[in-house]
Amino acid sequence: MKINIITLGCSKNTVDSETLATQLGAGNIEFVFDNYNYNTKTVVINTCGFIADAKEQSINTILNFAKAKTDKQIDNLYVIGCLSERYKEYLEKEIPEVDNYFGVNNLKEIVETLKVDFKKELLGERVISTPKHYAYLKISEGCDRKCSFCAIPLIRGKHKSVTMELLIKQAKNLAKGGVKELILIAQDLSYYGLDIYKKQKLPELIDKLSNIKGIKRIRLHYAYPANFPSEVIEIMKKHKNICKYIDIPFQHINNNVLKKMKRGHDKKLIFKLIEKFRTEIPNIAIRTTIIVGYPGETEDNFDELKEFVKKIKFERLGVFTYSEEEDTFAGNNFDDNITDKIKQARADEIMQIQQQISLELNKNKIGKIYEIVIDREEHDFYIGRTEFDSPEVDNEVLINKNIKLQIGNYYNVKITDAGDFDLYAELF
Repeated sequence: MKINIITLGCSKNTVDSETLATQLGAGNIEFVFDNYNYNTKTVVINTCGFIADAKEQSINTILNFAKAKTDKQIDNLYVIGCLSERYKEYLEKEIPEVDNYFGVNNLKEIVETLKVDFKKELLGERVISTPKHYAYLKISEGCDRKCSFCAIPLIRGKHKSVTMELLIKQAKNLAKGGVKELILIAQDLSYYGLDIYKKQKLPELIDKLSNIKGIKRIRLHYAYPANFPSEVIEIMKKHKNICKYIDIPFQHINNNVLKKMKRGHDKKLIFKLIEKFRTEIPNIAIRTTIIVGYPGETEDNFDELKEFVKKIKFERLGVFTYSEEEDTFAGNNFDDNITDKIKQARADEIMQIQQQISLELNKNKIGKIYEIVIDREEHDFYIGRTEFDSPEVDNEVLINKNIKLQIGNYYNVKITDAGDFDLYAELF
């Protein structure tokens, strides 16, 4: 039997799919990670249920493969992950072609349904689906924050840290397999350790991970601004292999909006934290995300957000339009009173501002030398990244393929030209 594992949504789902693949491989089951493969007899779709667009993509994917099953292209279809955790009864009724639906904590059940013996001792091992030189390391599950717009606690439950011992074991196994870059992910990195160690342990964790042989880069994704463990900054300064990069979603800057979002911090903390990052680590790349069109966001609120983006000049920025989620505080208590047209116009306006900021920052890099890793080949170019860029979401460095480079290797390059979100370089 050959199984196609399709992963939708965030990098946390990627880790879950890889954990499933590890169990299948141990049971001598052949598998592929391929969103467009209709040539296997069994398909497992790992879904996202976070926001409207993601849910729509998940449902459309399920429907496509349900039709393939009806047309006898595939024999078995299973759905796992966030969407089926939250909407299992609805999905069973509306798309009965699926053989079974499993939630986010049903690894053992899906493995045994696929006729494989579940092996608990394999939980520290991973078969990665990313390019072999980088991998995601999920350090916790769920979230204890009370953000009014977010359904993650409803789907994934309360915050559960993975023990430091297991994370070190995973990281060492990944390094032995050729992984050079660890991308730490969680719904909330800042909270790590509080539930099992009664203390924020992110600084200690990255300090230990940085000493693992073969790990050249460690990158931090999804830190929470409130109660951010400032010792992380000292550890970043201490170790060269911890990227001068932080992904820290601020979501907004207006105090009234932040209060309605139940973020647990105000704009004073945001400015103070940004100043600390840039004072202590002058070359740090800060990635953030913001939400526009939140219920009650006025034109003045939005103008304040625009001025914030212009002033701070974030190295990396993403924008989401507000999506009303069932059973969240915002969904139950606030009228989604801003039209989709206005939401999208606001998002477009922010991204136009960011596009100019990104171009300006990129032009300042022309003539400078950076170490990059080569992620892939594409048409006439090798595609690489600096330490200031995460795969799939950030800027890329393009190098003409007139010289032979190796995927996964690191090279020093000189930046020769710049676009809005890309850099062009030559080997130095």
